Amino acid sequence: MKKYIYTVMLVLMGITALKAQRMLPKQKGLELSAGILSNDKIGNDYYLSAALTVNGRNGNYQLWALEYTHRHHEYKDLHIPRETYSAEGGYSFYLLGDGGRNIALNLGITGVIGYESINRGEAMLYDGSKILSEGSFIYGTGGRITLDTYLSDRFVLVLQGRTKVLWGTDLEQFRPSAGVGLRFNF
Repeated sequence: MKKYIYTVMLVLMGITALKAQRMLPKQKGLELSAGILSNDKIGNDYYLSAALTVNGRNGNYQLWALEYTHRHHEYKDLHIPRETYSAEGGYSFYLLGDGGRNIALNLGITGVIGYESINRGEAMLYDGSKILSEGSFIYGTGGRITLDTYLSDRFVLVLQGRTKVLWGTDLEQFRPSAGVGLRFNF
C-alpha cells in the first residue's frame, strides 16, 4: 500500500511542478555565459559574461551584464591579443514560447560601454614592428536573440546569438558571437 501512496504523491508533485510559476515580475536571476566570436578559427577567440536579469511583465526582462572578450590577431608567428572589458544594459522582449514558459524566445537590445586593450598596451613587437592601433574606450549598441529553456523552476539554459556594433575602436565595429549560458533565478 505504501508503494501506491508514494507513487501517487510523486505523480501529484510532478503535476504541480509543471504548473509552477515562472518569469514572475521583479524576480531576479544571475546568468553566466560563455561563447565564441565568429571568425575563421574556433578556440582562440571567446567571451565570458556575467549578467543580472530582472523580470518584467509578459516574459520581458532587464539585462545588466559585465563581459570579457579575448581575441587573437595573427602577425607572422605571433598571436597579438585584443581584450575588451565591457558593461551593457538593456531590455529583452518576449517573442514567443509555450504556455508554461518552459521554452521562450526573446529579442534583446542593449547599450554597451567599455575599454579595449591591444597587445596589453605594448606597441612594439619583437621584430621592431609597431602596432598602430591603440587601446581605447568603446561604446555602442548590441542585439541578442535568446532561446531560454527551463531545466527546473530555478535553472534556465540559455542559447544565444549576439552582435555588437561599437564605435571608438580602430578595429572591426561589427562583432557577432554565439554562446550558451546558465541562469539561476532567485
